[in-house]
Amino acid sequence: TMSKPALYYATLSPPSRAVLLTAKAIGLELELRPINLLKGEHLTPEFVKMNPQHTIPTLIDGDVSITDSHAICGYLVGKYGAAHEALYPKDLVKRANVDARLHLDSGHLFARLRFLYEPILYYGSTDCSIDKIAYIQKCYEILEGFLNDQTYLCGNELTIADFCCVATVTSVNDVAPIDEFKFPKLTAWLKKLAELPYYKDTNEEGAEELKTLFKAKLAENRSK
Repeated sequence: TMSKPALYYATLSPPSRAVLLTAKAIGLELELRPINLLKGEHLTPEFVKMNPQHTIPTLIDGDVSITDSHAICGYLVGKYGAAHEALYPKDLVKRANVDARLHLDSGHLFARLRFLYEPILYYGSTDCSIDKIAYIQKCYEILEGFLNDQTYLCGNELTIADFCCVATVTSVNDVAPIDEFKFPKLTAWLKKLAELPYYKDTNEEGAEELKTLFKAKLAENRSK
């Protein structure tokens, strides 16, 4: 028997949850290897040797190692999701569109979440400024624009871009709230994704856990 691909992950991590959503969508079982980020388990010599970027998720599939959530999602659909090709289409134009949204997540959405969260979660910061929050909310305007006349971020078919972006948005929408009157399409998109049968266990719980942890750490840092 083939051994299952192994995923080093944390439910707190939005990129980890994007990969878990992708695996669920294609019906792929992963061997899950939890990593505790707050305890620095991603900084051990063994982990850094496997992934010099020391990020999670990290996928090990036989002798293949892949270290970025967006790349992992595309790889899993390509290798194990033949029946679900629409998630990461082979058509060049459609794929380029999905890739563009994946870059939007890594370059803007997730980058801005990190800019706000990381100093507070890891370095005792108390800075949860209006500027940082507004910087995240600017991304909502972009997403609203892409969702203008379609159900999902790349048209009317669900793709891995939706998984990557929803994992990030739902991890930060307490501290950077989404105005449902200003962003009705974004609000509808979030509701639509929440209807997926595997969504609650795979994304919602981890997102809520991260938001709760963030608020607790911010309060703790401010009380010092």
